[in-house]
Amino acid sequence: MEPWMWAVIAVAVVAVLVLAALWIWNDRRQKARSERLQRQFGTEYDRAVDRDGRKQAEEALQEREERVHQMDIRPLSEAELRRFADRWHATQADFVDEPGGAVAQADRLVGEVMQARGYPVGDFEQRANDVSVDHPQVVENYRVAHGLAVKHQRAQASTEDLRQAMMHYRALFTDLLETDESVPDNARSR
Repeated sequence: MEPWMWAVIAVAVVAVLVLAALWIWNDRRQKARSERLQRQFGTEYDRAVDRDGRKQAEEALQEREERVHQMDIRPLSEAELRRFADRWHATQADFVDEPGGAVAQADRLVGEVMQARGYPVGDFEQRANDVSVDHPQVVENYRVAHGLAVKHQRAQASTEDLRQAMMHYRALFTDLLETDESVPDNARSR
């Protein structure tokens, strides 16, 4: 065999090895990205993949991350924590006499907390997407609660539906306050 043929074969073998290495590297990078997004977003990742397929869902989740990381999300001040906690307790107390009104109040209150934290107040789906970046474990609560609130607006919700909505709102509300309970300790001692 001619020396130039050996050179062509060697170049071809090197090219195949480089392509294989690039494919393996890209595959590992893709798996690492998928695992990171799955860990971060939890059930929200699964929801997005079921709806849009893995590639499109992962691109959308990364876009959410970038969008939210450009926002000025901040913790609430002690005064805001007390004010929101007091309003939450009033909303829960209202549930006994007016469950539907309390659910509507809870929906508004959660929106106000989000806005105070720095989340934009767009349409519901955008709010849920934004909050999913920092609060993925409770965003599903928000979706379910909001769905039940909409069901109530259509006069299709039972009292049990409204109770469930309040529980879901409370989980998100507590997480948004970034306390272990819906009432900060200093608010209780007043």
